[in-house]
Amino acid sequence: MIVPGLAVALSGTGLLLVWSATRTQPDQSLLVRQAVAVGIGLALMWLVSRLDLRVLRAYVPLGYAIAVGSLVGVLTPLGVRVNGQHSWIVLAPGVQFQPAEFAKLALVLALAMPLGELREGERRPGFGAVLTALALAAIPMALIVLQPDPGTLIVFCAILAGVILVSGARLRWLAVLAFGAAATVVAAWQAGLVRPHHVERLMVLADPASYASGIGYNAAQARIAIGSGGLAGKGLFNGEQTAGHFVPEQHTDFIFTVAGEELGFAGGAAIVVLLGVLLWRGVGIAARSGSPYGRVVAGGVVCWLAAQSFVNVGMTLGLLPIIGVPLPLVSYGGSSTVACLVAVGLLEAVRRGRASAWARDLR
Repeated sequence: MIVPGLAVALSGTGLLLVWSATRTQPDQSLLVRQAVAVGIGLALMWLVSRLDLRVLRAYVPLGYAIAVGSLVGVLTPLGVRVNGQHSWIVLAPGVQFQPAEFAKLALVLALAMPLGELREGERRPGFGAVLTALALAAIPMALIVLQPDPGTLIVFCAILAGVILVSGARLRWLAVLAFGAAATVVAAWQAGLVRPHHVERLMVLADPASYASGIGYNAAQARIAIGSGGLAGKGLFNGEQTAGHFVPEQHTDFIFTVAGEELGFAGGAAIVVLLGVLLWRGVGIAARSGSPYGRVVAGGVVCWLAAQSFVNVGMTLGLLPIIGVPLPLVSYGGSSTVACLVAVGLLEAVRRGRASAWARDLR
C-alpha cells in the first residue's frame, strides 16, 4: 500500500498549495472543486486497485472508443477554448472536463493489448503487434495535434516510447517513433498548427531577459517566486508572490512555484522526492509483474507520470519551455487529478495481481 499512500500524501499537499494559491481570489470554489476531484479520484483509485486486470482488459476497447470519441467532441461545437487550446468539453455551467487526461489512461491500457499479449512461442512483440500499437496511438495523437496541445502530445509520445521499450520490442522501433515525431512536427508546421508563440517559448530559453516582459513573463515570474523562498520558504499562506498572483495560472501548471516560495527548497525537494519514490515503486511493480500485460500497463503509467513531472518542474525552473502540463496529483484540475489517481490504482492492481499469483503458487 506504499504507492497509494504516496498518492494520498501528494494529493493532500496539492490541496494545501491550491488553497494558498487561490485564497485571495474572489472565487473560493476552486478549493472545493479540487477537494471533490481528489475524493472521487481516491474512490476510483481504490476501486481500480481491487479489479482483476483480466476483467479490466475486457472493457479496454470500449474505453478507448469513448476516449477517441471525446477527443473528437472537443473539436466540435461541444468543445470550448481555454488559454488558446480547444481542449475542454462543458457538461454544465461550471462543470467541464479535459478528455485528453482520460485518453492517457485509455492509451496505456490499449497499447498493452498488442504489446503485452504475446502469442505462444513469442519472446517479444512482433512486427504486427508494434504496428498495431503505433496505429492505436496515432489516432488520439492526431486529434491532440488539432487542438493543438503540445504538452499533452509530448506526454503521449513518452507513453508510446515507454511501452515499446518496456514490452521488449526491438529498439529500432524507437527510431521509427522518433522519425514519426519529427515528421509530425514538420507537418504541423506546414499546416499552420504550430503557432508563433510556440516558437517564441523556445526562444525564451536562449535569452530569458529579452522576453521577460512579454512571452517570457511567466517563466521570469516563476523563477522569482521559487528563488524568493530560499531554503525553508516563507511559510504556507505567507508567500507574497503567491498572494499577489504575479505568476499566472499558479494553482494549475505553476503550482510548483507556490511550493518553492512558501515551502522553500526543502518543500519543493520533498515533493520531487515523493514523486520520485512513487515512480521508483512503479518501476519495481512493472519489473516484478508476472504477466507481460501487467508489465506494460505499469510501465506505461510510470512513463506518463514521469514525463509530466519532469516537464512541469523543468518549465517552472526555466530549464524547459513553458507548455501546459500539470504536476501529477498536485496541480489544480479535476480531470488530471482523477486520471492520475486512477493510474495509481492501475499500479496497485498490477501489484496485487502478482501477489495473488504468488499466493496461489504457494498453495
